[in-house]
Amino acid sequence: MVVLAVFLQLFILVGALYDTARLCAPDTRREDSRLRRNSKLEQSETRLVARRLHGRIDSVAYRSGMRDLAEGRRPARRRWPG
Repeated sequence: MVVLAVFLQLFILVGALYDTARLCAPDTRREDSRLRRNSKLEQSETRLVARRLHGRIDSVAYRSGMRDLAEGRRPARRRWPG
């Protein structure tokens, strides 16, 4: 019974150390993809602000687009009616 308890404690300790090491170690693949994604979202935000400043979209479409960006999605392109 004592052997089982010691084994489980060691197993938990090794798991905690492994998780800590994974959190502290840099993962370049995730970092690169995150930076690319953020770059695309920033470009979308810049385009959306420019469209609003030049009067191409109204405030409702602007707020909707900004909400999409805040949720991590690129805003849908809305066309002029007609």
